[in-house]
Amino acid sequence: MALNNQTQVAEFILQGFSENPHFDILFFCFFLSFYVLAIIGNSLIIASIWITAGLHTPMYFFLINLALLDIICTTTVVPKLLENLAEGKKTIPFVECMTQIFVFSWALGSELLLFTAMAYDRYVAICRPLHYSTLMSEKICGMLVTGVWLIGGMNSAIHTAMLLQLSFCGPNVIDHFFCEIPQMLPLSCSSTKVNELMTLFTDLVLAGTNFLLTIMSYGFIIANIMKIRSEEGKKRAFSTCSSHLIVITIFYFAAFCAYISPSTSYSPEKGKAVAVMYTTLSPAVNPLIYTLRNKDVKTALKKLFVMWFSF
Repeated sequence: MALNNQTQVAEFILQGFSENPHFDILFFCFFLSFYVLAIIGNSLIIASIWITAGLHTPMYFFLINLALLDIICTTTVVPKLLENLAEGKKTIPFVECMTQIFVFSWALGSELLLFTAMAYDRYVAICRPLHYSTLMSEKICGMLVTGVWLIGGMNSAIHTAMLLQLSFCGPNVIDHFFCEIPQMLPLSCSSTKVNELMTLFTDLVLAGTNFLLTIMSYGFIIANIMKIRSEEGKKRAFSTCSSHLIVITIFYFAAFCAYISPSTSYSPEKGKAVAVMYTTLSPAVNPLIYTLRNKDVKTALKKLFVMWFSF
């Protein structure tokens, strides 16, 4: 596309993974497989919790929201990638690119906040069990989840609005497989200092605060579990939060590599590999982690399958 300094970019070119079109079919099969797994896995978790009255508790209420966010996160990115791989094109319109950034940032930011709420829920359940019904009442859980979605949406809206204030007059090639703020800023032909400062501020305040709160919650949880004298009691306590701990470890590892690691160590290939983790692999693997390590969810899934095949 011919562009000049007076022309606003109408579309971007997503460079993707390889210049060789022969690899497109392999990438297509890979992403399609994990996308289908993510949609089916998270949908089954939502449905099984929904129909099982015994799972209508704060922990599983948060798990439903996590499944919804995983579906949104991967659906924002993967279908467009599959379309480009199938048709052999690598373009994305400007408006669609900005929409992708807004929705994806909303889902990712909300997931970060939700993990903190889930860590607090486990802290109350293990460290203050006698006050659990009061501290994690239906009203409080509703307020926590509402805050998660609202704050995540506001954060995304601010960053997207600031990005829309920039001018993009070329080049229009994004060395990535979807539109993301860190890859968009170098393409702007106007100053991005305010955007970069705002991104840094968000990383320090939003991500940093939630990370510290999560670490503190699990610090208290582990200290409290170690006080339990029976080994069986310790195992039961650990089993109630082990799945969540595994999932947030994967999430924060990917987030650190993508957004917080030193820029001198960044490479496009590394950025794409890490992005695959939080856009494709995590949404597909999270349901498996919660299912394989949770007897209640496995029982609910069996009940769902029985109901399904009885029709």
